[in-house]
Amino acid sequence: MAEPDELYTLRAQYWLGHYTLALDEGRSAARRPMPPHLKSEREELMLRSQLALGQYDKVLSEGASSDKSPAVQALAVHASYLSTAPEARGAVVDNLKVLLANPASASNTSLQLTACHIFLAANLLREALQCVHMGLTMEHLAMCVQIYIKIDRLDLARESLNLLKQADEDSILAQLTSAYIAIGQGSSRSDDAVHILAGLSEQYGPSLMLLNCMAVANMVGAKYEAAEGNLKEAMTEFGGENDADTLVNLVVCSQHLGRKGGEVEKYLSVLKMGCGDHPFVQGLVQVEGAFEREANKYMTA
Repeated sequence: MAEPDELYTLRAQYWLGHYTLALDEGRSAARRPMPPHLKSEREELMLRSQLALGQYDKVLSEGASSDKSPAVQALAVHASYLSTAPEARGAVVDNLKVLLANPASASNTSLQLTACHIFLAANLLREALQCVHMGLTMEHLAMCVQIYIKIDRLDLARESLNLLKQADEDSILAQLTSAYIAIGQGSSRSDDAVHILAGLSEQYGPSLMLLNCMAVANMVGAKYEAAEGNLKEAMTEFGGENDADTLVNLVVCSQHLGRKGGEVEKYLSVLKMGCGDHPFVQGLVQVEGAFEREANKYMTA
């Protein structure tokens, strides 16, 4: 196991979705002496936490200066992508490619990680994998696991996980990615995923992200009531009533449980109003439009 350093707690809180706590820890860490590379990482983790909380303006203002590091500039590009209308995001991706093409910054591992996140958001899987496939850091390996699961290459995901475990078998990233692979393997391993995620929640406290992951694991194992309990906790305790992933998972879970009385329609209405650019919503609108066009063909005068 790797020896903890001054940023161990900050990394743990960020990776587990405790973004507000991560910001508090980052401010506290700023008062402690640490080497320059850890100071830079602390700044990046705080900006990433602000991104996760939707505080895009703060990240944009921080990365506006040309004298900022490539990592901070990339985070500003990420904030720009997330705050830009979907139809205009192509230009933001082009700006990212310019930053990646600069020889002075192309080898920056933090820039590569952020570029991977942006390419994934844009559904550019090949470009995302190209940024991290060398596995230069533990976070790069963790992203490789997620991408390989997304393209149904669990064999490659397991290879990346093994490399991650060689670096630090007990790390939070190794535990999280183990849970993701267990979910990807289906109902036979869903209980393993729930066990890992429940252990992390017990040790570090539940979060919106962890509760959604547990809900997905429970749904994969056909334990829909347990999944609904996870999601209700996410709604009531962690602000999940406006979170796209929580709402999508509630739609799926409620359908499996046969919930009536407009419950599913309520979740869908909130999704369409506040999360119109989410892939689930875009796909749903497309299917509903196609159904309506076909239905109109058979309408009688």
